[in-house]
Amino acid sequence: MSRSTAQADLLDALDERLGARGLIRDPGSMARYLSDWAGDRLGLPLAVARPASTAEVAETVRLCHAHGVPMTPQGGHSGLVAGALPAADGGELVISLERLDAIRQIDVVNFTMTVDAGCILETIKQSAADHDCDFPLSLGAQGSCQIGGNIATNAGGLNVLRHGMMRQLVLGLEVVLPDGRVWDGLTALHKDNRGYALAQLFLGSEGTLGIVTGAVLRLSPRATQSRTALLGLSSVDAVIALYGRARRECSDLLSAFELIPRRCLALAMEASPELSDPLDTAHPWYVLMEVSASGTLDLDRMLEQLLERGMEDDLVCNGVLASSETQAARLWQFRESMLEGQRRRGEHLRTDISVPISALSAFVAQASLAIHERSPDCEIIVYGHVGDGNLHVNILPPPGLAEAQKKAHLHDLETRLFEIVDQFGGSLSAEHGIGRTKQAAYLARLSPVERELVEGIKALFDPAGLMNPGRILPDASRHL
Repeated sequence: MSRSTAQADLLDALDERLGARGLIRDPGSMARYLSDWAGDRLGLPLAVARPASTAEVAETVRLCHAHGVPMTPQGGHSGLVAGALPAADGGELVISLERLDAIRQIDVVNFTMTVDAGCILETIKQSAADHDCDFPLSLGAQGSCQIGGNIATNAGGLNVLRHGMMRQLVLGLEVVLPDGRVWDGLTALHKDNRGYALAQLFLGSEGTLGIVTGAVLRLSPRATQSRTALLGLSSVDAVIALYGRARRECSDLLSAFELIPRRCLALAMEASPELSDPLDTAHPWYVLMEVSASGTLDLDRMLEQLLERGMEDDLVCNGVLASSETQAARLWQFRESMLEGQRRRGEHLRTDISVPISALSAFVAQASLAIHERSPDCEIIVYGHVGDGNLHVNILPPPGLAEAQKKAHLHDLETRLFEIVDQFGGSLSAEHGIGRTKQAAYLARLSPVERELVEGIKALFDPAGLMNPGRILPDASRHL
């Protein structure tokens, strides 16, 4: 059977199984499935399947497996490494989880929530809050990203330093395997030490081992009070010193500690004109921090004492402590709007690296110097999550470059940046994943033993190589 015949037979079978709402074949109706948040890259799917249940996902996958058609699982289109974009040759079926959006169960005594993979993160957070609980994953894209994608990429976000990444927030999974079988691992046990932790294999697998259709999430008690502060500092050294002090003095109540350069505040104010400078004077670096708790602890006093001592020791130059939820939301808007400000500058290098927290200041200095030596006219923007050593070193290319020159130049700068990351024993991906865009750099850093293990896991779960091929590992059957 030819490839085109197999594709046509598959689509006819899916039409019959999924109905008009469940399959999109018209190219004009596929636009929203062709790009991710950045919008820099486009794919072209064979069609878009929109199953409405785990059974329909399983049937869709079984049919793809039977016809030899590769699949691309897709969530909320908020990825940044082309991991959920279909290939450009029109040969992959996009399987969108958007119709699997039910909250299956909330257990307030067990502090767990069972959800469909297509649930929007914001919906999950609001449902938890309605039951006096909290699901702590917090992302800028939480109004559109889906929990299945968060699981598949092992999402991090703003609260990792207190609550961990998705690996720490998932107790059990339901997964459709690449041949259409369903693995039911929806355990709600907080302690389960029976052999291999299969669920952990799918966390961070980027849809290459199976499609997550359901999950049991770990909840926390809802905080009854929260305090947010924006502080101006003179150097990254001062930021790291203040973080060490805050980590000790605020104990486990510290939920966010974000590093923001002055340039990012300016970008945020450009993107959101309703924002105004939060402090009387400009500072080279800022910290956006938050503490939260249940009970009767005096968080205001805790933060005030931290800031007073920070100013006495010349760590903190200035700062503002939000006195209401509205003011806190306005401070967090700077963190969200600065991303839109960067996107408006056009295509640029987005990175997502991590180094030991103690090395952050030295890394920022060395990386900035190395990049400016290579490209004196580029603009470097460094921000990120201090509490877990995760920085986004983004680079806006010099103006006036032709498109081909720009791509080559940014690739050269990324290569140089990753060399600096290697020197600090860091990672080229802290939370975004590998996808297609970081595959070459990832593979170049795998030891022979590690590559053998990774390829062995892929071969065990997906011997036909049809599940999100060409992501993380190369697709041996096609050139993408």
